[in-house]
Amino acid sequence: MSNVLVVAEQVHGHVKKATLNALGAGQQLAARSGGKLHVLVLGKGVAALAEELKAYGEVHLADAPVLEHYLAESYAPVVAEAVRASAASWLVAAATAQGKDLLPRAAARLGAAVASEVVALSGEGAAVLLRRPMWAGNVLAEVELTTVVRAFTIRPTDFAAAVREGAGSVTALPVAVDAAALRTRFVGFQELKSERPELTEARVVVAGGRGTKGDFKEVEGLADDLGAAVGASRAAVDAGWVPNDWQVGQTGKVVAPELYIAAGISGAIQHLAGMKGSKVIVAINKDPEAPIFQIADYGLVADLFKAIPELREKVKASK
Repeated sequence: MSNVLVVAEQVHGHVKKATLNALGAGQQLAARSGGKLHVLVLGKGVAALAEELKAYGEVHLADAPVLEHYLAESYAPVVAEAVRASAASWLVAAATAQGKDLLPRAAARLGAAVASEVVALSGEGAAVLLRRPMWAGNVLAEVELTTVVRAFTIRPTDFAAAVREGAGSVTALPVAVDAAALRTRFVGFQELKSERPELTEARVVVAGGRGTKGDFKEVEGLADDLGAAVGASRAAVDAGWVPNDWQVGQTGKVVAPELYIAAGISGAIQHLAGMKGSKVIVAINKDPEAPIFQIADYGLVADLFKAIPELREKVKASK
């Protein structure tokens, strides 16, 4: 029997959507390995969050002032201790900025092998294999981890959110981190506030690329008309036209919305790796040979500066 520990990620006392996908992966893994699902909640004043998450499994609550703000140096030893306390053979987290920073550090303390960006599971018992993309998603590798404790991050877009399966219990986890001994300290967090939904959690994404020539006015206008998030290709970000947190792709954010509208994006392999899991893809590009049309469900060969205003008028009329 192999227990599974999922590290929950929270912001201002609210569970991030990606954590529910990580819990979904944890439920799948627990069913395959014959173990129980455990959840770790870290922070300050997060007891209510622990009560909420016990609907998914046994919850370990690490609540202490030293954990108020995320620091890998303070979180990693607590995660390692939670693995031991839960007798977990598997450690799982979402492949968010925090998850990708924290999990390898905790794994190093446990002598655990790590796989990143896992998109599917296969096998049963001790022979569970992890499927992860390589070469910008052109190759899917089946990975076997052979250490006593095995750790991996999951790509949230490839796992369904967890199902509430019952009522677990909440157990307090002692936190022995000495804040004075830490070599790093939290100075501040400059949060970008926007009325638009978060890019990785949006149902609709409107993205612009090199074809915008730096003018994202129509792209942003269409996004606001649809209640969507705004994305961008690396070319647009590297040119300094838009913030880098808008970047979708292999070196940016991976999204899988219900609708992805790509305007003026040619469809380089690195960009496709970050959005090809979208349910419906609409491409607008003047070049009929653009690679984006090969994966698009709907393609429009047109100038985006003419097509998007017409589309916006149709959207407004439909309301």
